[in-house]
Amino acid sequence: MYVVSRCLLGINCKYNGGNNLNEDVIEFCRNHSVIAVCPETAGKLESPRPPAEHQLVTMPDGSVEERVIDKDGKDRTANFFNGANISMNEVLRKCESTGETIEGAILKANSPSCGSDMIYDGTFAGVLIPGDGIFAGMLKERNVPVMSEKNFKERLNVEEKAEK
Repeated sequence: MYVVSRCLLGINCKYNGGNNLNEDVIEFCRNHSVIAVCPETAGKLESPRPPAEHQLVTMPDGSVEERVIDKDGKDRTANFFNGANISMNEVLRKCESTGETIEGAILKANSPSCGSDMIYDGTFAGVLIPGDGIFAGMLKERNVPVMSEKNFKERLNVEEKAEK
């Protein structure tokens, strides 16, 4: 089974109220078992909502923590972690009920939840830095191959060739 970001399937759950419909992802899903998730809406973030990015924040005790802050300055870290946990539990329940395993994930590139390898830097200026979104990071901790809509075809082709 593959975990897929709902926005890539044309579901309007994106921060701006829209989606990130990707025809290549849709075509892939026609031939594979999938579970579609949106950790952000699972975390009770509405669509539309202000965009959010990872930022390093100095806490009252002087420590520095990575938080997810929206463009209005509200700390949404709890929403993002709650949504990631809810989504992970949903995926694991489906695996348990179907007997399937997670073969991989195709998630929205650069998202604070689903981004893999590169995320926005917290300045809301479109600058990317190395890092993972919260849900993508949870999947990687379970050794799930995480891909984006930008690289999944290349990555899966490489994996298929390696298996032969």
